[in-house]
Amino acid sequence: MFFKRGIDFFIGYVQIELEGFFIERFLNICAKEQIRLWRTKKVNKSKIYTNISIEDFKRIRKLVRKTKCRMKIRRKRGLPFIIRKYKNRKVFIFLFFILIFSIFALSNFIWNIEIEGNQTISEEEIMSEINKLGLYQGILKNKVNANKIIDSIRLENEKIAWIGMKIEGTNAKITIVEATEKPEIIDENEYCNIVASKEGIITKVNVTNGTAVCKPGDVVEKGDKLIEGWMEGKYTGVRYMHASGEIEARVWYTAEKTESYIQTENEKTGEEENRYSIIFNKKQINFYKTLSKFKKYDTIKIDKKIKLFNNFYLPIEFRKSTNYEYKEVERQYTSEALKEKILTELEEQIKENLTDKEIANKDVIIEEQNGAMKVRLIYEVLEKIGVEEKLVS
Repeated sequence: MFFKRGIDFFIGYVQIELEGFFIERFLNICAKEQIRLWRTKKVNKSKIYTNISIEDFKRIRKLVRKTKCRMKIRRKRGLPFIIRKYKNRKVFIFLFFILIFSIFALSNFIWNIEIEGNQTISEEEIMSEINKLGLYQGILKNKVNANKIIDSIRLENEKIAWIGMKIEGTNAKITIVEATEKPEIIDENEYCNIVASKEGIITKVNVTNGTAVCKPGDVVEKGDKLIEGWMEGKYTGVRYMHASGEIEARVWYTAEKTESYIQTENEKTGEEENRYSIIFNKKQINFYKTLSKFKKYDTIKIDKKIKLFNNFYLPIEFRKSTNYEYKEVERQYTSEALKEKILTELEEQIKENLTDKEIANKDVIIEEQNGAMKVRLIYEVLEKIGVEEKLVS
């Protein structure tokens, strides 16, 4: 798509207006004669707009007369028309070709690094690692050893299960698959016990191999043995084995918070101011000199990297910084409003622990404390708590 547009620009093209009662016949003849038309727009039943190359434009004059249409040039586009317009302005032509040369020269460098796939690993951490390994903005593409960078990160960072790198244009795209933390898996031929991964009250015991040392209703602490890796037979005596089975327990997740009924909060006034900067290869030039007129404000920055095509970035970046003025206001909460506010915050805090788990009960305890409210949120959850532990002989 972009390649075709580039070719059209260099060879030049015109946008024409065609009007007549035999427009469809004209279009059919053009298709038969392999005359390329693009961005054809129908204005009404007898009029269209379309683009055509300079070379094909010369060929259609006879077709226009043959189909009894009227043709008018609306716009002229492309390099040939620019050169013709400025042929007596040598400085402009010189600067134009300097610009073209600069673009080709810049295409040999990496000017943007894109990271995707990271969820728990910060972009700053990944960027720091790849910078140390020789990939950074402004480096020549032929100096980047992609295989070395990928292998080094895989070996040094246990949080990353897989990493891939693709260089297109002046953009380096890093794709990451994070490793999921799994409990230690003990070989089936090794002897082991099943122990509690957390404290709780046992609700179900299902033993496949080994000897259960707990029963429903027992209270267990983290690390307590649940199934021991041995069995004793009347004739075989004690036999050691790889214990296995499922142990389910009631587990509690708790979060609490205390907040005052009277709180100082930031409230936006509706006033804002915009500041603009240009960043050239990490060097920032500000288009403002004075400090903000606001005493208290939050700033949101939006960066826009300049690119010519999909993956052809330039070392130029525009930054828009917006300052939002706020004032501190004192807010008096009602009992119900404060309770709802604290519960929302606690739910957000505790929700990660409840993913894919069966919730048996939810309890909220509220306590008043000298102009403040203390809220305790308790979730009772049914979950499997047994994990393998090597048997120490």
